[in-house]
Amino acid sequence: MKPHIFHPDAGEEYSRAVEYHADIAPELGSRFYDEIERLIREVCRQPERFFRFSPPAQRALACKFPYSLVYLNQPDRVWIVAVMHAKRRPGCWRERLG
Repeated sequence: MKPHIFHPDAGEEYSRAVEYHADIAPELGSRFYDEIERLIREVCRQPERFFRFSPPAQRALACKFPYSLVYLNQPDRVWIVAVMHAKRRPGCWRERLG
């Protein structure tokens, strides 16, 4: 399993999304966190498995929430560039690639 790191903006998106869901209901925040962590583990186990939707970026869709991880499968790690809501600014992560 590869290690992962977050782009600083992606880490912030993730934190805000957990807080948003927890503000609605603590158990919802917990379920959201668990779902994204499960998805991160899945991506790190088999990063090549997921859809290459904007090369070199790939996207893994969450099952229980309208979110996805956008990442780059690098030789030594998985670099998560976005924790993205399906309906909010879908291309905003492209500028993070430098």
